[in-house]
Amino acid sequence: MQSIVYQQLNGKAAATIHGRVLALFGGGKTLTPKRLLKTPAARLRGAGLSANKLRAMRDLARKCLDGAVAPRRELEALSDAEIIARLTQVRGVGEWTAQMFLMFKLGRPDVLPSGDYGVRKAFGLLYRRSGRLPPPSALEKHGRIWAPYRSVASWYLWRRLDEAPA
Repeated sequence: MQSIVYQQLNGKAAATIHGRVLALFGGGKTLTPKRLLKTPAARLRGAGLSANKLRAMRDLARKCLDGAVAPRRELEALSDAEIIARLTQVRGVGEWTAQMFLMFKLGRPDVLPSGDYGVRKAFGLLYRRSGRLPPPSALEKHGRIWAPYRSVASWYLWRRLDEAPA
C-alpha cells in the first residue's frame, strides 16, 4: 500500500498522505484488506488519495483476500521474480513498484531498478558522461558486475544525485 501511495509523488507529500491514510486506521494498527474495502471512498480520498491510487489500493486489498498476493511472511519465501509476477497483477503496480517493495520493504540485496529515472541518470553521469540518459539495457549489462548487491549500487546511484553538481 505504501508503495502505491508513493508512486509519482515527492517523498514529503507521499509521507503526508500515507500518514493520513494510516491515521484512518488507528495509525495502521487496524488496517486490513477487508477494512480498507469497507471504508467509504470519500474518507480515503479525503486523506489525499487520488482516484487511481484508491482503485489500485482496493485492487491490492481484493488480491490479498483472494490469495493472488500472499501475506508478507509467505512473500518473503518467494524469489524476486515470483514476487514481481504476483504484485504486478495488481492494478497500478508495475515492475518499478514491485522492485521498490523488494528493496525497501523486504530488504532484498540484489535488485536493480534499471527503468528508474534516477538510477539511469546517475549511471549516465558516472559512466557515460554524455549527458544522455542510458537505456535500461546498458544499466542491466553493466550491473551484472554489482551482483549480488545491485540494491546497494542503486542506493549509491541515487545518492549521487543528491550531490551538488561539479
